Amino acid sequence: MNSKSKEPFIHLTKRGAIPVYKAMIIRVIAVVCALIVCALITGLTTGINPIEVYSSIIAGAFGSSRKTWITLQDVSILLIISLSLTIAFRMRFWNIGGEGQVLMGGLGSAACMICLGDKVPGPVLMLLMLVSSVALGALWGFIPALCKALWNTNETLSTLMMNYIATQLVLFFTILWEVPKGSGKIGIINQDSHAGWLPQLFGSKYLLPIIVAVFVTAFTYIYIKYTKHGYEIRVVGESPKTSVYVGINVKKVFIRTMILSGAICGLVGLLLVGGINHTLTATISDGRGFTAVLVSWMAQFNPFAMIITSFIIVFMDRGAGEIATAFDLNQSFGDILTGIILFFIIGCEFFINYQIHFRKKDH
Repeated sequence: MNSKSKEPFIHLTKRGAIPVYKAMIIRVIAVVCALIVCALITGLTTGINPIEVYSSIIAGAFGSSRKTWITLQDVSILLIISLSLTIAFRMRFWNIGGEGQVLMGGLGSAACMICLGDKVPGPVLMLLMLVSSVALGALWGFIPALCKALWNTNETLSTLMMNYIATQLVLFFTILWEVPKGSGKIGIINQDSHAGWLPQLFGSKYLLPIIVAVFVTAFTYIYIKYTKHGYEIRVVGESPKTSVYVGINVKKVFIRTMILSGAICGLVGLLLVGGINHTLTATISDGRGFTAVLVSWMAQFNPFAMIITSFIIVFMDRGAGEIATAFDLNQSFGDILTGIILFFIIGCEFFINYQIHFRKKDH
């Protein structure tokens, strides 16, 4: 007996490239829908006017000159880490070790400040801090890359495990250098002499990370798009077999790229310890190494799009803290709103990449 197969009621097809303006329209619609859902949840669960909540979020990020500078500074730090991971992601090497690489960079800076702060001139000390931070961050990228190149280990697991090793090393040296003894923390390093404190540009203590972020963004874009190394990264990411066929040493590309990725994360450690916090803790990165993975994926590895995604995440995070203070709500409520908005932003990529078809009615 012949039976006619029935077409599914819903089926998906991969879209071709769509115009940029259409993709932006879809993303704007997603954000509007997210804000509507957040407004409904806010009204139903707290009884607070959603408009007041949104105003509070804006005030948390831009309510004063100081808050604005801190927001821009936080965006810059997150952006630099995201760019460093993107360099590895473009070759399909999943570097989940940004957190540890930042910690090791911070450890290198703190070691120079504590051990050499009163022994060498200021410019020499800062140069040593830069070299040690970049070198330790690069080392933390080199080790998993070498394991991948020699034994084909899983880079996701190896880079993740390196985070825990870095955390324990920082905790060890925190106890070794703690001030005062028994406090379990280092405290402000060289608080009186300011030895090793990075300079304030144009009288602003917030400006240095922003300028560094601008340079790292431009460097990452040019490096990936216009250099020979960037070309090799793209080819390895698209097809390792093709890379071998055209004469690219894949193992060498793994190691070289991860050294660069780790070095940029180490630079962030220098900015955090020498320029922003002037101390070292195991939580100095504040989870940015993991958040940066989300930023990179949301931006689809586009360095300039990462500026927007970094801003959205930092803006919502600072707004969440303001909500908790202004309305006496738990910090988690602001995180819930952030999660909803990010869910819609990430989810809209599905509609950009795929098209939904419904089965036509039988006549």
